[in-house]
Amino acid sequence: MKILILGAGGREHTLAWKLAQSSEIDALYAAPGNAGTASIATNIPIGVNDFEAIKQAVIAHAISMVIVGPEDPLVNGIHDFFLKDAALKNIPVIGPQKAAAELEGSKEFAKKFMIRHQIPTAAYQSFTAENLEEGYAFLEGLTPPYVLKADGLAAGKGVLILNDIEEAKKELQQMLVAAKFGTASATVVIEEFLKGIELSCFVLTDGENYKLLPTAKDYKRIGEGDTGLNTGGMGAISPVPFADEVFMTKIHDRIVKPTVEGLQKDNLPYKGFIFIGLIKVNEDPFVIEYNVRLGDPETEVVIPRIQNDLVSVFKAIANQSLDTVELKIDPRTATTVMAVSGGYPEAYEKGKEISGLNTIKDAVVFHAGTKPENEKILTNGGRVLAVTAFGSNFKDALEQSYKNIEQLHFDGMYYRKDLGFDL
Repeated sequence: MKILILGAGGREHTLAWKLAQSSEIDALYAAPGNAGTASIATNIPIGVNDFEAIKQAVIAHAISMVIVGPEDPLVNGIHDFFLKDAALKNIPVIGPQKAAAELEGSKEFAKKFMIRHQIPTAAYQSFTAENLEEGYAFLEGLTPPYVLKADGLAAGKGVLILNDIEEAKKELQQMLVAAKFGTASATVVIEEFLKGIELSCFVLTDGENYKLLPTAKDYKRIGEGDTGLNTGGMGAISPVPFADEVFMTKIHDRIVKPTVEGLQKDNLPYKGFIFIGLIKVNEDPFVIEYNVRLGDPETEVVIPRIQNDLVSVFKAIANQSLDTVELKIDPRTATTVMAVSGGYPEAYEKGKEISGLNTIKDAVVFHAGTKPENEKILTNGGRVLAVTAFGSNFKDALEQSYKNIEQLHFDGMYYRKDLGFDL
């Protein structure tokens, strides 16, 4: 098979790394890819939302399957584009169609979906610039902290959690009137704050059948002790130690099953990954958000634990036979630690040379924001490298990840040294 992966981050390098191990692979392509994918696949320099260029590449390279990494092309309808094109319609796309991708494309859509299918989530209301005053009144009726979410895609930065009512009102005005997140915050969802510990749950579905993948916990804040600004993720651990059998049964019965059944009832065609962001409040799971693709950096700990040939799993999704697949999961714990550019998640510089990649032992380095240039590997993003290791528990695995990340260097490199502090 010839497979094309769309995307340029750690998630896409991890998928490429796993797919490259399959005996069914004839050729692997990544668009646009990074320095990591360049070592195991052929990078094609086209954007993930340039559907016409993707079509040309698929035809030119005789691609037989497309795996969509990021959310943007899914929300913009890449799957539908393939289905409507005579030359592409028989090529499987792993990722939901546009209507179903609204689960991530619109926070309000997702909230209505959860309410409709009785999936536990925080109480909420949606507001626009037209009813800003009602938004202020709703905030006044809540107990702090206040949760404000831009309705649309804001690259993981559209969620604000604030303790001060005046600041919350000011930010609501900034989002709705001053377009702080552009069109993404034309509608803002305000919801009650749920106090607990977060985790991520991953589901693979072919539209009828589904499989639960390993759980993971990621660390979003830039600073140690979960302080400072939100990032795309500073590291992750899988499995989550506190997600025992009893809790996992609750997740399956109250959230996963009604989600997949809800997609079918609402006629939302779905073939691919469902990422469910959860919070454990006392002993009960609640949904914070849906994503319609794998999370990053959770991918870097979830995918390495899957022992199946990933090509055969994706083929089963394409032909709706996922019920015949028995997932084999590595019982060990996987951890990943993310090295980021100095200044991230605010302004940072690119183009710094990375050294130490050839000194890594008993770990895998997944590239996120990197690019190859004249035999060198340079930084090309805020989150640069993820160092993944295995251990018999999360402490052993983290020790390996940290031992190896210390071998790496680029100008301004930063990573959190306290992952797992809350476990």
